[in-house]
Amino acid sequence: MAARADNVSRVDHDGVTLVEGATSDVRFAFTERAGGVSEDAYSSLNLGSHVGDDPFAVQENRRRALEAMGAAECEHNLLVPNQVHGDHIVAVTSNGADDLEDVREQIAEGCDAIVCTAHNVPVLLCFADCVPVVLVAPGGFAVVHSGWKGTIARISAKACQALCDAAGCDASDISAYIGPHILGDEYEVSQELMDRFAAEFSCIDASTSRMLNLSAAICEALVDVGVDADNIVDTQLSTVRQNDRFYSYRNEGGTCGRHAAIGVML
Repeated sequence: MAARADNVSRVDHDGVTLVEGATSDVRFAFTERAGGVSEDAYSSLNLGSHVGDDPFAVQENRRRALEAMGAAECEHNLLVPNQVHGDHIVAVTSNGADDLEDVREQIAEGCDAIVCTAHNVPVLLCFADCVPVVLVAPGGFAVVHSGWKGTIARISAKACQALCDAAGCDASDISAYIGPHILGDEYEVSQELMDRFAAEFSCIDASTSRMLNLSAAICEALVDVGVDADNIVDTQLSTVRQNDRFYSYRNEGGTCGRHAAIGVML
């Protein structure tokens, strides 16, 4: 039976606003930009440590985000990968200190999805237009960063298969949640890139426009590996139109903070 959150809702936790959901096993959230301590272009809940913000502010923001999710007690286990716009996936199966240290070494080298079947290990990936995807299974979850490179490489589908292997379930047991990103009517790309996507995904028509719908391609990739279309929830939240709630690299001229997708199994 699919691990499906009853709903995904926007909740304020003492100023930290999350678009969140939960199953019997997993809590997950897409953060918004309010409720943190960062200033200027990073205002205010910037969770990215690689964008020029004060590292102490980022650390406090991450603490606040985990506290809002009810996961403050496992902050010491937090995993934040070095995202490189690839399709490498790292699996976490233990919350032992030595095992997590090995994982940290792996993710520092670069990965764009983490599959986790260990309890009390929060996983946080950063975004500012690319597509965040959270996959939930009975007994595990994955957090995926899917920009155009990851999307055309079908990283969400690959993470789904890795999660099925780790959790011992079928793709039909997986629920997928697509978070805030630059939407299909906002994301103009080159004709060459549209042609590449059209060759890979039947849902992309390169003859009508150069507006690229990444979430449609992600949905197609997930369905192709066996995820039930009814178990895919696209929040349709726009980083561009709702730039007051989310960071947008394009809309803010390349200097901005990062919101996050976070998962944890408590």
